[in-house]
Amino acid sequence: MKIKSNGSSMEEVTIISSGVVIEGKVSSNGNVRVDGTVKGDITAQGNLTVGEHGTIQGQLTGDVISIGGKVEGTVNAKEKLVLEAKAVLKGDLVTKILVVEAGATFEGKSAMGSQSTYKPANKTE
Repeated sequence: MKIKSNGSSMEEVTIISSGVVIEGKVSSNGNVRVDGTVKGDITAQGNLTVGEHGTIQGQLTGDVISIGGKVEGTVNAKEKLVLEAKAVLKGDLVTKILVVEAGATFEGKSAMGSQSTYKPANKTE
């Protein structure tokens, strides 16, 4: 699916449809939308959207990440993370801007600011 624009690869959208199950790492130079199930890490050079029925177990990395479904793992949004009303996030997050809609569930640690990577605390502490 390609959205008409100035021809940039950032406009391409990879869709993992409902009913699709992927086990392994997913990497994209454009945008990604997940309405199915992914057991593994997802890295997008553009935006990453988890639909209301999407389920992910793994690390998410992208510019703007929007979660409407269930995610279990670390989320690293370079610009903004949006937890929609039906979102369930179990894991740590790193982002510059965090938007949490009423009804969203978040269980984990958050780090906000200009840092680009999350450094978990020592387990021995």
